[in-house]
Amino acid sequence: MSETHHSGFINIIGKPNVGKSTLMNALVGERMSIITHKPQTTRHRIMGILSGEDFQMVFSDTPGIIYDTNYKMQEIMNNYAFSTREDADIMMYVTTPSEKNDAEESIVSFLKAVEVPKFLIVNKIDLHSEDEVELRIQKWSELVPFDEFFVISALEKKNVDLLFQELRKRLPEGPAYFPKDQLSDKSERFFVSEIIREKILEIYKQEIPYSTEVVVTEFKDGKKSDGGVIVRIRAEIFVSRESQKPIILGRRGALIKKLGMESRKSIEKFLEKQVHLELFVKVKKDWRDDERQLKHFGYS
Repeated sequence: MSETHHSGFINIIGKPNVGKSTLMNALVGERMSIITHKPQTTRHRIMGILSGEDFQMVFSDTPGIIYDTNYKMQEIMNNYAFSTREDADIMMYVTTPSEKNDAEESIVSFLKAVEVPKFLIVNKIDLHSEDEVELRIQKWSELVPFDEFFVISALEKKNVDLLFQELRKRLPEGPAYFPKDQLSDKSERFFVSEIIREKILEIYKQEIPYSTEVVVTEFKDGKKSDGGVIVRIRAEIFVSRESQKPIILGRRGALIKKLGMESRKSIEKFLEKQVHLELFVKVKKDWRDDERQLKHFGYS
């Protein structure tokens, strides 16, 4: 065992759809945050924990920063991102060469006030030219005094190993904050609800995915007739208007059936167990602006 142990909280922030979740998953080596092509996928602050014999990295994936918020939920999501300054040992700001430069004053001020090492991460370089990448680095270098910058493709894991090595070197001395075999601060029940929400994002169009919330109300092991184990899961899908309920169900229940089948397959892969999944659709009117409902759904 090494004489010294290094550990730290490495917080990841940025605008929606720049690849923050893909980056954390690439660094941790586990699928911690749901990933779709749609923005505003991550709604909560999710920690992914990577431990070695003499180190522990606690990565924190956050919702994309939204400048024109329309709901209280989005305001809370922004608070998750901006609260990362309180416990960060290293801060990573993720951007892409094609990201627009509108309304960046608040994030620039935030980053300037960060006192720990801060890294500029230019992601998705596989989709852009070297000139576009260089222009993005130049732009941000003029705005914020970053300690390091990396150009990566999180999806293809290009240069992610170089980023990891630098993060490892920058870790301060400290204890293991979590058990060495723990992979996240979130429960299996939480990730099951995220998997279902991911499938909603993939199957439904327009506003519907953003108007839904998933709550797992039952999660327990049961016995099959052959003595094997089956996980029985009941989940409730909440929508914000009565007119959205039949859209979730689909014609003769076709869409909710498809959602159940695709969710079950992914949940079985995640849990490595057979799953019996039941889905129910309920209406919570305008829940995204209801503080009481937001608290009930875990937004605080």
